[in-house]
Amino acid sequence: MKKILFGKICWRCFLVKKILFAILIIFGATFLCGGNVADAQGKILVAYFSRIGNEFGVGNVEKGNTAKVAEIIAAKVGADIFEIKPVKNYPADYEECKKISSREKATKARPKIVGAVENFSQYDTIFLGYPIWYGDAPMIIYTFLESYDFSGKNIVPFCTHGGSGLSSTDQQFTLACPSAKILQGFEIHGTIAQNDPAETDAKVSAWLQKIGFEK
Repeated sequence: MKKILFGKICWRCFLVKKILFAILIIFGATFLCGGNVADAQGKILVAYFSRIGNEFGVGNVEKGNTAKVAEIIAAKVGADIFEIKPVKNYPADYEECKKISSREKATKARPKIVGAVENFSQYDTIFLGYPIWYGDAPMIIYTFLESYDFSGKNIVPFCTHGGSGLSSTDQQFTLACPSAKILQGFEIHGTIAQNDPAETDAKVSAWLQKIGFEK
């Protein structure tokens, strides 16, 4: 009887240990998977160019369409933020700005940027934001791309536009930075970004979840 009872007790102990071990594995996996997704992507920077003044479809604005999107992204992924500012500001008048941006594209200009990103090498992922001008990113974005070494880094494009979407800018960035990984970009109409913060927030969240940058 004693031997049988001892056997039963040992078998129960074995089952208890097995259950406890399974629980520890589940909790461990939950802890690891529940961490900040952005941390798995390394240190993140949101860099963007945005223009204020008279803007297509939204009138005169004090904060650019792309700036609003950039701030939402930075808050959601816990990123540092850098505004790409031209040394020579673009005109506030929309038509005048169009003339200059058209000329810059035709001549492949590289407008100079105010300041620089400190310790750029520390960033693993760079969200890069811009409006679409004449079917492309403004030339100052290419100034930015050519100013740093993007080897081995993730570039995540996002843009505001009047109907063109990304307009193949993600492909242009692949050509400009062949040693970087270009992730799936985000596009949103400028009028939505400027006038509908709730919809903009929802669209940004859905995109970030899709590419693995938000919980």
